[in-house]
Amino acid sequence: MSPVPAAARKSILVVSRHAHPGSSLPRSALDTALAAAAFDQPVTLLFQGEGVLQLLPGQDSRAAGVRNLRKVIDSLPLYDIETLYVDAAAASALGLPPDALPEGAQWLDAAGVQALLARHDHVLGF
Repeated sequence: MSPVPAAARKSILVVSRHAHPGSSLPRSALDTALAAAAFDQPVTLLFQGEGVLQLLPGQDSRAAGVRNLRKVIDSLPLYDIETLYVDAAAASALGLPPDALPEGAQWLDAAGVQALLARHDHVLGF
């Protein structure tokens, strides 16, 4: 497969707002990001609301019968998705400690979230 020409690339921001392991939305957000990256599209992930809970290490999702999302998140650099953004207000409100974040994750304040949304061609919310 030939690479996508730079002019045809559209930046994609995938926003994940749900964390429940039994819900298909968190997994769909990650699958969408992985699929776009596989087709050489620039992809960024933003975790907001309860979606920040996906970033907690040591999740046990076996009871829900789904794959551990944190393991998938940790593998994102293999797909050239190097930076993850975390809504700092949501993370603080839900007690997510900064040292629990995966490598490459960055906190964003409200202004940073707005700037991130504005600089992408497509924003997909899950």
